[in-house]
Amino acid sequence: MTQPTPGRRERKKAQTRKGLADAALRLFLEHGYDQVSVKDVAEAADVSVTTLFKHFSGKEALVFDRDTEQSAALVAAVRDREPGSTVLDALHAYLHGLLVTVREAPEFRAFRELVDGTPVLSDYAHRMWLRHETALAGAIAEAAGADGDGASARALAHYVLAAPRLAAGCDDPGSALDEIFARLKKGWADLGG
Repeated sequence: MTQPTPGRRERKKAQTRKGLADAALRLFLEHGYDQVSVKDVAEAADVSVTTLFKHFSGKEALVFDRDTEQSAALVAAVRDREPGSTVLDALHAYLHGLLVTVREAPEFRAFRELVDGTPVLSDYAHRMWLRHETALAGAIAEAAGADGDGASARALAHYVLAAPRLAAGCDDPGSALDEIFARLKKGWADLGG
């Protein structure tokens, strides 16, 4: 099934959105997040501030312009997993690849340092990431043949989405993520007193 080619209007909107996000990231990396205003970003992208707010909800959102794609990728990791692969195995592999890419790829280093070094961006990134919980819980419940509003699917989605941030704070994030997913697969019964 092929996607229909977007019309001219959609292409122009996407081009404007990308231009804004690219200008914002360039300015934030050059001058620091707190030293750049939305007016500066709008001017750099040659649009009005009103146009900027038609595409982004606020200054923080300019940094994370691929939020929708990320939600779709998480759901796809569950729905499109290899036959015989568990939901946790598929999410572990997807998040491990994402974590390693973001931690080790040179092109992400400056972005990661910007987000990690700016408390408002770090907090926004965490809140944004956890917004994917509902979509991921639905995919998990669907894979289990359960109600999409089930508490266990929501809980698992929550823990899975919290794992990368917890692992990122460790000396060896990849190993930490592996440890977290091993615990999710095993459960906590053996931790009793």
